[in-house]
Amino acid sequence: MSVLNVNPTRMELSTLKKRLVTAKRGHKLLKDKQDELMRRFIENIRKNQQIRKDVEQELTAAFQNFVIASSEMSQAILEAAVALPKEHIELDIQEKNVMSVIIPKMEFVRTAQEGIFPYGFAQTSAELDDAIYYLQDIMEKLLSLAEVEKTCQLMADEIEKTRRRVNALEYRTIPDLEDTIHYIRMKLDENERATITRLMKVKDIIARQRN
Repeated sequence: MSVLNVNPTRMELSTLKKRLVTAKRGHKLLKDKQDELMRRFIENIRKNQQIRKDVEQELTAAFQNFVIASSEMSQAILEAAVALPKEHIELDIQEKNVMSVIIPKMEFVRTAQEGIFPYGFAQTSAELDDAIYYLQDIMEKLLSLAEVEKTCQLMADEIEKTRRRVNALEYRTIPDLEDTIHYIRMKLDENERATITRLMKVKDIIARQRN
């Protein structure tokens, strides 16, 4: 905390008072923003943990089914069965503004033929069907996971920026303004007392001259 380098005048005092009001209002708004960002950040962290848990479980199940399928089918038939994709997938990324944070909104745009299995069922196993089914479902969850993780990263950056601005106002700007206002008031009071003292001395001198 320190006194700003200003002239101790009533005009400067009025200006600093307005700056102090603005700084306190800005501090409150930023603090509210920080609290809301933190709340949403925690929500997204929990969501991220749940989606990651689901993805890991389904990936494990898909891998186990692939292992079983590869043990029951020849390598050539397995590779041929999954060589040609059943659908074409594109990624559409939009943006939305959440508390001044631009976060991504991701969505798959699918162009698919009927069904999800890119092969016939004559020479393939049920385990391969299960693996394909799991992977089909996992794709959407992986996209959601990427979206939530990116959102968490962007929110964490914004929380840190907001925290620094809040701290700068709380521990530097506002105390400096308050100290400077106090200093100017003391100076103005001191000058006023000095002026009154001089006027009283002048009054005494005039009174003695009349006598």
